[in-house]
Amino acid sequence: MDTGTIIVDIEQSLPARALKVAIYARVSSTEKKSNLDSQAQRLLAYCTAKGYQVAKVVKETGSGVNDSRPKFIALLEDKTIDLIVIEHKDRGTRFGFRYIESLLKTYGRAIEVVNQAENANEDLVADLQSIIYSFCARLYGQRRAKRKTEKIVAELEKGDARCS
Repeated sequence: MDTGTIIVDIEQSLPARALKVAIYARVSSTEKKSNLDSQAQRLLAYCTAKGYQVAKVVKETGSGVNDSRPKFIALLEDKTIDLIVIEHKDRGTRFGFRYIESLLKTYGRAIEVVNQAENANEDLVADLQSIIYSFCARLYGQRRAKRKTEKIVAELEKGDARCS
């Protein structure tokens, strides 16, 4: 200042705490396993370019519609991780991404998406695709469950016929 007083902003003078960063890579099926490794490598390259120190690399196979992916759940619950880096929104979840983002934010954590949708139409098409995929998965799951039930009933009826 003009008077010779020096004001030091302590928050700016202290080194920033290093972020503990985790990478999350996901593919929907084992047939796409080779893409899982290349996805993780692309994310590592991205983090290196951004200057992030990657503490954990998590790879998982499972549907983005399925909410019981144990590795992703564990990563979300790991309070020591400050930032989760994913390639596309749908690698984290097909629906409700903003909920995850908001909840992490309330705990001082974040999720960073490398490849954002370039425009609203692309985002809308991706949402529509996710909805159709979800409904198809449920429909096929119901059919599979019905066939399984019918098979169990048939086996039980066979057993009853033998006992008679």
